[in-house]
Amino acid sequence: QVQLVESGGGLVQAGGSLRLSCVAFGRPLSYYAMGWFRQAPGKAREFVAALSQSGGNTDYSVSVRGRFTTSLNDAKNTMWLQMNNLAPEDTAVYCCAGKLITGTFQSRMAFTNPAQYTSWGQGTQVTVSS
Repeated sequence: QVQLVESGGGLVQAGGSLRLSCVAFGRPLSYYAMGWFRQAPGKAREFVAALSQSGGNTDYSVSVRGRFTTSLNDAKNTMWLQMNNLAPEDTAVYCCAGKLITGTFQSRMAFTNPAQYTSWGQGTQVTVSS
């Protein structure tokens, strides 16, 4: 089972930027489709962005499309989430997640449902002040 560790969260003013990292340990990142999710206090977990295996395809939630960009580097076993033009409503704990890919059919899919993921990081707090 892969272990995922996020970093890069912090406090930023509205309009600012942050770059989150997610490093995989124990198994190659290339085995997985990856995703970013966030959860604000009192709210359900929300899909943010997803990458198919090796990053060939991406998907974003409507709320972050055009502001956030996700990418990965298999050689570095690392995925990133570049967040620009941040707003107070982006305040949340951000988690990366991995779904083990078991067949060619799944290899091009970017998964948006958190129930499809089996490996999760501990999360990193992002706070955006107005």
